Amino acid sequence: MTTEMIQLVTYATPEGSAVGLTYQGKTYASPRYTDMQQVLDDWNGANERIGGLGDKLATREGVDSPTLLAPLRPRQIYFAGVNYVDHVDEMKRTLGLELDPNPKASGQGPWFCMKSVHSVTGPNAAIAPPKDTVMLDWELELAVVVGKKARDLSVNQALECVAGFTIANDLSDRAFVARKGVADSSPFKWDWIGQKSFDGACPLGPAITPARFIGDVNNLALKLWVNGELMQDSNTSRMIFNPAELVSALSHNITLHPGDVILTGTPSGVGMARKKFLKSGDVVRQSIENIGEFEFRIK
Repeated sequence: MTTEMIQLVTYATPEGSAVGLTYQGKTYASPRYTDMQQVLDDWNGANERIGGLGDKLATREGVDSPTLLAPLRPRQIYFAGVNYVDHVDEMKRTLGLELDPNPKASGQGPWFCMKSVHSVTGPNAAIAPPKDTVMLDWELELAVVVGKKARDLSVNQALECVAGFTIANDLSDRAFVARKGVADSSPFKWDWIGQKSFDGACPLGPAITPARFIGDVNNLALKLWVNGELMQDSNTSRMIFNPAELVSALSHNITLHPGDVILTGTPSGVGMARKKFLKSGDVVRQSIENIGEFEFRIK
C-alpha cells in the first residue's frame, strides 16, 4: 500500500457504529457521514473529498484503537462462480467435474447467484457453523462495492460505477450442495441457499479501498491461511472474467445500486479439493493486496 492511500472503515462505538477513514495507519472519524450507505449514496461527492484530503487528515484527532466491523451492510450480494482458471483446473483435476477451461473464449458469459445480506459479518468474528455440518469450506474473494446506480454498462464503462473494493469470504457448506433424495437430472437438485447463506457466511473487511487507490485491479495478490497454513495463493490476473466484465454482465441483467456488492470468484486452494474442512477453533486469515487483511474464527 502507498502512504497516500485513504480507506473507508466502519468501527464500533458505544452508540453502535461510525464511519471512519484510515490514513497512514490511523483511523479518523468522518465528520459528515454516519454510516457507509450514506457515503455510497453520495459517492461522487465523497470520492471528490477523499481525493483532496491527503495530509489534512493527520491534523485531526484520531480514533483510539478502533474495533473494526464489516465495512458496509450490502443492499444486495451477488457472487460469480467458477471464475479463476486455477480453480477450474483444481475442480477438474480433483473432483472430476467437466468444466470449460475458458468459457469466455467459447462465447459464454459469467455465472451469477445471490447470497443473503444477512450473512455478513466482520473482522475477528466468531462464526457458528451450520448445525451438524462437517464440510464447511473457505472461499477468499475480491469484492466489488458499487457506488453509482447503473444499468446496461459496457465493459469500458463498468468500473465507473464502482466505489471501491474489499475482501470477502464466500463461506460454503459443501454438505448442502445437493438436496438429498432429488434426482441428479432435476433442475431443483442444487441447494444454493443451504450452502451459501447461513448466518456468518460472508465475512467482509477490513476496509473499502476506493477504486482510485486500488492500483491494477487485474493484478492483485490474494492469500488465505487456516491456522497459519497457506491454503490459497493466487492473483486476480487469473480471473476468467475480470471485474469490469463481471460488472458489465450483471448490469445487463439488473440495475445495480450503491451498496450492492459483487463477489468475483475464488482461486484454487479451497478445502473441497483438499478434502479438508473448517472445524471448531480454526482461525482463518485472508489478505488481498492494497486492501489489507483480517481474521475470523469458527466457534
